[in-house]
Amino acid sequence: MLAESRNLIFVGMPGSGKSTVGVLIAKRLGLGFLDTDLLIQQETGRTLQGIVDEDGHVALREAEEQVLLSVNVQRHVISTGGSAVYSDKAMAHLKTGGTVVFLDISLDTMIARIGDYSLRGISKRPDQSLLELYKERSTLYARYADLTIPGDRLNQEQVCDALIDGLHRIEFEVG
Repeated sequence: MLAESRNLIFVGMPGSGKSTVGVLIAKRLGLGFLDTDLLIQQETGRTLQGIVDEDGHVALREAEEQVLLSVNVQRHVISTGGSAVYSDKAMAHLKTGGTVVFLDISLDTMIARIGDYSLRGISKRPDQSLLELYKERSTLYARYADLTIPGDRLNQEQVCDALIDGLHRIEFEVG
């Protein structure tokens, strides 16, 4: 189903389940798990929101790109930050060793799941609305995705099931 050395790279909006589903699917498939938001925080010694507040959204995107480019693992689920797709270089690096999975949720679902997004370290321009950001990123997520899982009406276990089914389909189509 997943080649011996391949990774699964999760992209999607905050609240889409990249970290939560990532841990569950890693357990199911016997893979390691890596959350790049946590790597950024370890690398910088600051929270994502702290980076945005002190240095702006571009600084967070730059820190994220550097962390993503340094990722060199095999057989891992990699949960990326929501803005990973702004770096063509980083996404090309991740795609060379993995399958990109877009966990797709609606804006309403995102808002319901994350509540006060001002505390989440979301990398957006100060003048950009959440709707504008959602539309902009959705296009980028779809561009990089090898597999898209619509998650609005699914619980975490159902997303895992849909992901495994999707991986089987990809393998069948390729193989």
